[in-house]
Amino acid sequence: MNIDRLAAILRQAAKDEIMPRFRRLDDGMIQTKTSAFDLVTEADTNAERVITAAINAHSPDTVVIGEEAVSANPRLLDTQFEDRIVIYVDPVDGTANFAGGLPLFAVMASVAQNGEPVAGVIYDPLGDDFLMAEKGCGTWQVFPDGRRIRQKFADPVPLSEMGGSASTAFLPVEQRRVVLANLAKVKMTANYRCAGHEYRYAAGGNAHFLAYGKLMPWDHVAGALMMREAGATVAKFDGTPYTPRDLSGGLLIATDPDSWQTLRQEVFTV
Repeated sequence: MNIDRLAAILRQAAKDEIMPRFRRLDDGMIQTKTSAFDLVTEADTNAERVITAAINAHSPDTVVIGEEAVSANPRLLDTQFEDRIVIYVDPVDGTANFAGGLPLFAVMASVAQNGEPVAGVIYDPLGDDFLMAEKGCGTWQVFPDGRRIRQKFADPVPLSEMGGSASTAFLPVEQRRVVLANLAKVKMTANYRCAGHEYRYAAGGNAHFLAYGKLMPWDHVAGALMMREAGATVAKFDGTPYTPRDLSGGLLIATDPDSWQTLRQEVFTV
């Protein structure tokens, strides 16, 4: 599927199914999945339904794997689709923010072919613009009027001057204690509870690192590709490449290989 068509599908779903519900959800429209921080709303389920239908209408042979579909049928992630084009969809990334009325959420989709990421889109419904990348073509901020701004990850700085985002909630307890203490070695750290906006922020050169303990393809396939295309070093905590099939092992993104190694040794230890 053409990346511009995919972006248009995400934008239309946001306008039809997500934004009309923002700050208009009652209790019956929000459900808890695994914890108080893992929620699903009518916006998630309806947006994923219309996104999936629109993709299938344009590309019937494409496999669509959405976050909510996997929540209903976890075995979807175990199915082998290496011989087909797969589009991973996160209808509302940052659902807890969305449900709480915080304007920090995104709509994300990534395209994998032969098991390799080839394209990604992160749409900001409030800003009404996209972060888009295709393998080998760079990462771009794209506006509805056609304007495009190429993105570049930050330049290296010493560890003590680094700022970035770290999602530590899904690390093992003992590792989390160590990492949280080690984060005192950097200048600044944050967690937006929305990987889509963390990737958007970093792509523009505003962060020196990103780290995630939980890997789900709809959360990270698009963003990891975008960070590589913006010039960052991207790898799992053990140094191996990240792929859509990886569901564990953590993900660390940094400005360059030396910075990656420093962060791995000094902060994100195991």
